[in-house]
Amino acid sequence: MKFLASLLLALSALAPAPGGGLDPSILLHPPADSWPTYNGDYSGRRFSTLTKVSDKNVKDLSLAWMYQLSGASDRISATPLVFNGVMYFTVPDRAWAIDARTGRELWTYTWSSKGGIHLGNRGVGISGNSLYFETPDCNLVSLNLNDGKKQWNQAICDLDQYYYASVAPLVVKNHVITGVSGDDLDRPGYLEAHDPETGKLQWHWSAVPKPGEPGSETWPNADAMEHGGGMTWISPTYDPELNMLFVGTGNPQPVIASRGRAGANLFTESIVALNADTGKLVWYFQPSPHDTHDWDAIQTPVLFNGEIDGKQRKLVAQASRNGWFFVLDRETGKDYVTSQFVKTNWAKGVDAKGQPIPNPAKEPQVAGALVSPNQGGAANWPPPTFSPDTGLFYINATRAFSIYYIFDDSAKPEGWGGNDQGGWSESMLQALDYKTGKIRWSHKWETPGIRGGLLSTAGNLVFAGDPNSNFIALNATTGDPLWHANLGKPVTNGAITYELDGRQYVTVGAGDKLFAFVMNE
Repeated sequence: MKFLASLLLALSALAPAPGGGLDPSILLHPPADSWPTYNGDYSGRRFSTLTKVSDKNVKDLSLAWMYQLSGASDRISATPLVFNGVMYFTVPDRAWAIDARTGRELWTYTWSSKGGIHLGNRGVGISGNSLYFETPDCNLVSLNLNDGKKQWNQAICDLDQYYYASVAPLVVKNHVITGVSGDDLDRPGYLEAHDPETGKLQWHWSAVPKPGEPGSETWPNADAMEHGGGMTWISPTYDPELNMLFVGTGNPQPVIASRGRAGANLFTESIVALNADTGKLVWYFQPSPHDTHDWDAIQTPVLFNGEIDGKQRKLVAQASRNGWFFVLDRETGKDYVTSQFVKTNWAKGVDAKGQPIPNPAKEPQVAGALVSPNQGGAANWPPPTFSPDTGLFYINATRAFSIYYIFDDSAKPEGWGGNDQGGWSESMLQALDYKTGKIRWSHKWETPGIRGGLLSTAGNLVFAGDPNSNFIALNATTGDPLWHANLGKPVTNGAITYELDGRQYVTVGAGDKLFAFVMNE
């Protein structure tokens, strides 16, 4: 009877919503034929249990189909979603549905834009028979999943304040979670929840507090807070048992010259845990206190359970742009591991919380200061992956140096107030032991440059993009390269995988094209 009850519960979790739409509960345990949200599931691990493609046979992987955007020159930064045999993806102002088996276009939708920064779009969220995506001119748009017809749109930011929107929405229960972007905007970043049926605002959390609120003591005055920054560029992750959202926030403003914002500048450059139903802050951890190098801490907070100090714990990990790797208790924010995943020189130690302590000598200077990593960071927005099979956290990384200068050394600097001049760099794929933070293996790329997102699978594989336009499969345990395909342009998103009709597909974007690979039969 217990087995039967468990089976029925599992089947109900995989059942489609009434009318054939997507039930958000499948995000807890996505079926093999789906990739139903930005990271595949709520955890952010980007790990697939599929094994038809493995380290034993990946050498036979070959192209199944290729789709090129029509009438658009944008790069595909979006992670495609797959549900009921259909793939959904976006570029700024446009959404597509294509056949996940063949790449045949089913429908496309174009938003009539009023402006905004068209830098990229991370993708869509799905709930029931609705698809959600953000537009550069600050709208959340709901489309009918079946035909791409618009159902409604709702303003989620103010274009006149130079915000724009590019985040892939996350559906959690009856909430559509949205973030905002700003090209180093001097306004506070925030996260919001909206009603999936109407778009109505449910709650709003600001990355920068108002005077008198917790965290305001880390800013010098109200004016600095009003222009504080802290954008929420990337989709959050979610723990349904704790009912907590986890999101990383961007850099404070001004970016380089910081005399006008003395203090730690909470909650910018932070990993924060929020109650999913209210948006209330539960805890925070700050990878880069008082950042002055443009090292957004927006990299995906990855959730997994693991052993620390002989005990099983609920964990959240981030490989941050500043070059440091953190493993935290996701119930409390307590730090268990702080380590460097590339060698850096900007911190003089680690405080009692596990947060790096900035070295004043590496702050931007009028005469210049040699700093590692550079402004691009040791990691950037392309997603990492974690394999529960190997216990390794994988990150596409760069070690690089820049000389950071201050141009505006006044008491209240404007804009960036400085700049950096790049120098030597190298790129590599790092595999980190989450228990210690030590590098288990490292695969160095031939040249530095653009780094794609990652995918790991139960087939003992890690799929990655290198700076030379190659899509590569590596042995997840050893780092040995096993297969590659040159895509003509660098990988511009994170790969996904799904199984249809007994065939496992691996799909990735490069520039304005999507490529799907299957086993050669």
